[in-house]
Amino acid sequence: MAGRLGGRTALVTAAGQGIGRAIAAAFVAEGARVVATDIDPRKLDGLEGAQREVLDVRSTVAVTALADATGPVDILVNAAGFVHHGTILECPEEDWDMSFDLNVKSMHRTILAFLPGMLELGRGSIVNIASGASSVRGIPNRYAYGATKAAVIGLTKAVAADFIRRGVRANAICPGTIESPSLDERIEAQARASGAGVEAVRQAFVDRQPMGRLGTPEEVAHLAVYLASSESSYTTGQIHLADGGFAL
Repeated sequence: MAGRLGGRTALVTAAGQGIGRAIAAAFVAEGARVVATDIDPRKLDGLEGAQREVLDVRSTVAVTALADATGPVDILVNAAGFVHHGTILECPEEDWDMSFDLNVKSMHRTILAFLPGMLELGRGSIVNIASGASSVRGIPNRYAYGATKAAVIGLTKAVAADFIRRGVRANAICPGTIESPSLDERIEAQARASGAGVEAVRQAFVDRQPMGRLGTPEEVAHLAVYLASSESSYTTGQIHLADGGFAL
């Protein structure tokens, strides 16, 4: 089925690579007007059919200015995030604060900026990218990351509850381990730090999924299209796992 998002405007953060880029491309294919944002404009190259905008989601001024320039949107996808490695013993306050600012407060900023337009329209779908490593499941060496993604789930449910009668829905996607440039970088960094080979570290990531493989950004994007479309009009405040059995 195509054209499920025809006539709608969507804003996607972190659309330069990985899950965010796949979602932006899928939304374009489904007929949406897509405003694709990233802090690095070079990463947006080749994203055909989308309006490409530089955005630092850690800047309230920048987010507010983009909302003013864009006008009301029907769909908001918050995909910006950072994976901090380590336990509480390897998490100085600056890492904790940065993780929460990028992974959680960025969503507060974008929702605060774009929600009024949705309320004017009387409709809207907010899709937040959380993680299986969150309140869904605790995994080793993801202390700050798991805490931030649990907060994303709580934020999502709170927004859904507050605006359920005003036409705005909010849902969270909790991916397992997804193939992406970010994952490649983390695998290489972990291999250097541990002295293990890159392939051994990659296999350890694969083995976390009972399905026996990594997910693809496109598989997450399919779920985002559903949550953005009227097909999910009776669904709000929920977490949706796309994790290859990671949370089992």
